[in-house]
Amino acid sequence: MLPSGSKNASMPAAESGQGDPAPFLADASSPPPRATTTAPYVVLHGHFYQPPREDPWLNRIERQPSAAPFHDWNERILAECYRPNAFARILDEQGRVVRIVNNYEFLSFNFGPTLLSWLEEHDVEVYQRILTADRLSAERLEGHGNAIAQVYNHVILPLANERDKYTQIRWGIADFQHRFGRFPEGMWLAETAIDAATVKALVDCGIRFVILAPSQAQRIRPLGQTEWIDVSQGQIDPSRPYRCFTPDRGGYLDVFFFDGPISRDLGFGDIAYSTQALAERLQLAIRPGREVQLVNCATDGETFGHHKRGTERTLAYAFCEEFPRRGWQVGNYAHFLSHHPPTWEVQLKPVTAWSCAHGVGRWSRDCGCGAVPGWHQRWRQPLREALNWLRDQLAEIYETEAKAYLRDPWLARDRYIEVILDRERCEAFLQEHQSHRLTAEDRVQVLRLLEMQRYSQLMFTSCGWFFEELARPEGVQILRYAARAIELAAAATKVDLEEEFLLRLSKAPSNLELYKDGRGVYQALVRPRRVSPQRLVAQHAMLSLVNGVPRSSGYMLEPVDQERLAIGGSTLLVGRVKLSFPTTSEEHDLIYALLHLGGWDFQCGVKPFTGRRSYEQLKATLLSGSRSRIQLVLTLQELLGPETFDLNALIEEDRQQMLRWLTQDTLERLAQLYRQTYLENYGVLMAFRADGLPIPEELLAAAQITLNQRLLSSLRAMEIEEGKRDHLLELRAIAREAEQLGCQLRREEAARVLDRLLQRGMWHLAHDFEPESFGEQLHNLEEWLKLADDLRLPINLDRLQELYLLGLERQRELQLHLAEGSASGPTHLREEGQEIPGETLRRLFQLGQRLRVNVNAWLRHLQPHQ
Repeated sequence: MLPSGSKNASMPAAESGQGDPAPFLADASSPPPRATTTAPYVVLHGHFYQPPREDPWLNRIERQPSAAPFHDWNERILAECYRPNAFARILDEQGRVVRIVNNYEFLSFNFGPTLLSWLEEHDVEVYQRILTADRLSAERLEGHGNAIAQVYNHVILPLANERDKYTQIRWGIADFQHRFGRFPEGMWLAETAIDAATVKALVDCGIRFVILAPSQAQRIRPLGQTEWIDVSQGQIDPSRPYRCFTPDRGGYLDVFFFDGPISRDLGFGDIAYSTQALAERLQLAIRPGREVQLVNCATDGETFGHHKRGTERTLAYAFCEEFPRRGWQVGNYAHFLSHHPPTWEVQLKPVTAWSCAHGVGRWSRDCGCGAVPGWHQRWRQPLREALNWLRDQLAEIYETEAKAYLRDPWLARDRYIEVILDRERCEAFLQEHQSHRLTAEDRVQVLRLLEMQRYSQLMFTSCGWFFEELARPEGVQILRYAARAIELAAAATKVDLEEEFLLRLSKAPSNLELYKDGRGVYQALVRPRRVSPQRLVAQHAMLSLVNGVPRSSGYMLEPVDQERLAIGGSTLLVGRVKLSFPTTSEEHDLIYALLHLGGWDFQCGVKPFTGRRSYEQLKATLLSGSRSRIQLVLTLQELLGPETFDLNALIEEDRQQMLRWLTQDTLERLAQLYRQTYLENYGVLMAFRADGLPIPEELLAAAQITLNQRLLSSLRAMEIEEGKRDHLLELRAIAREAEQLGCQLRREEAARVLDRLLQRGMWHLAHDFEPESFGEQLHNLEEWLKLADDLRLPINLDRLQELYLLGLERQRELQLHLAEGSASGPTHLREEGQEIPGETLRRLFQLGQRLRVNVNAWLRHLQPHQ
């Protein structure tokens, strides 16, 4: 075995984590090593965070082209970082998987609450491994888990008013408790920004420690002594914790300062690419002769996999092989603190953050941090001032209006996180906080006000100021949150704050002449994205033409009635829907009429439902069929009002899907023509190839389009009929034809279909063991993998390897159960009750080899009993 980082390693990917063959979950059944805090004690902290990206009206993330080939940046970073760290590989010299490690079991970490909410919905397996990692680390480290909390939506706390400081901390704590089932000992501060008021708020809320940059310390002294030592140039010793007292010295917060040079090397250097280099760099921080020493560093968690591809393997090998070999204890801050409370006091600089050399100027003024040549950040201060003004206006509205319904409006706001986390708790929450029994209208009013306050928090997400321009997606996002808060305020009180807000935004100059200032950014990129109930119904009507359903959890739409009439080449839809919004309990009963004149021409009118009689009369008038198309348009406008919606009413992603549908008939007719051309000229095409002549472009295009259609059609048919060999024969025939003619197959699209099929088959192999069908399942997987090779499809092996190793672990459990001859044990083992025959087991190991898994370690565990 080559050590990680060896100059003899032939593959950079394997260099980041190799090891002797060991079972996938080899340490799962053995007791964890005894927790110690003897020197050296290593803590690596990852700050995992993405800004909230959900549309405030639809509660969905729209497609972000810059994240291609993924739908959005959350999905991309999930694939490149969050999932790889949950399933980090240790590889052998040939690049085969030896072991899969959950890095979160060994990393000290925090996850942004809004990111965890997204993960819970989009990849529950990774989400659960994060939670499990905290539990397992707590078992290993005397009850101290690796996870710490984070201020809720990454607000710069020194720039927040007092009330918002406490809400951000309390929401972060409540979110942590909801997910991890315990009170957080530590909290990550957005950009590690801190001041004296923030220290007091953290102490008041029960937070025990924070992690800061060494540049944030002013001076230190041993506890109980009076003479200070200046460390304002970043020279503080990061190998011990410090105690920071509140201004009145009535409470204290413990502080860890991460090792600045090592953290910079980890985030911006190359040591993350080699376990050997990482360990050697940490070794330099260890001082001989000290009985106990903490070596700790902190960086963005996305460093491992997203910013630096494959470096999650560096961590896996370091945690499981390299650091233990050197005798280092891998732990977390809370565990170290439980054994070594501070013996030194620290005084912090007045207002600081880790990513700004000017205090917190990066989020409040044109300080130069994050600048690009030729551009300014003069927009930062007016943006901050405009949002501060809006916050204060919203607070006044909230307090004035909410006190008519709630016993303590600000306590209710702090507790509203319970509803954000679980909407089913809304009724219990209202009963707990109401000052009197609320009517349905009262409930809507209260929830509007609370949602208004939620968006007043989200609009201060730090990323809006971090970069070089207000018109970037991050700046636009916080303005969209502001717009939603303004809209909710108007709905609750009829007070329109938008014009005054825009006037203040006009003082924020943009670097882009297209927008000129913040007002221009808002009018161009925020206002058009508002989604009214009428627009949602128009969208529903248009998508219903193709049986489409918009993807959103921000509202619920219940069709009540719909009738369709074909008029020549046009289509008329008339219907009624009930629209509701779970967050505010608002309900709308609306009717619509949609006229599709063909192509891109849509006309849709929407208005409130006022009664069955008038609705039936409207339907009868429109569906009589006695009017021309022009008359229908005029009648539609007369009956439903002059404002109509066209295709632009659709959200961009839905509009693009509609455009694809509108061209489908044309494409199918063209495809049929290409198929006919290909079949009629097949002999001619082969003659051209036989004589070594270039095939005419027109004929080659017909062949290529036809073969790709057959490829995808056969793969999709095979998804439905897994066991039929006819599809395999057809697919191989298609591959031969394509090779003979020199056609390019759409392999990536085909690979996605085969990926789904392989993952489904592997899932059954791992989770749904049936001795009678096991051989057949194994055969199908063998055939599909061979097909992928034959068609040269770029199959993603990661998920297949994870499922395969999980299946082997389950078989190992079964072998142990059978060897013990016990009637007890896990239910799935008692039900399976028999082992795999020797020949089938041999094929199973061969399958692992094809998946690039080192199966040697499993041979002694899974040999059939004689």
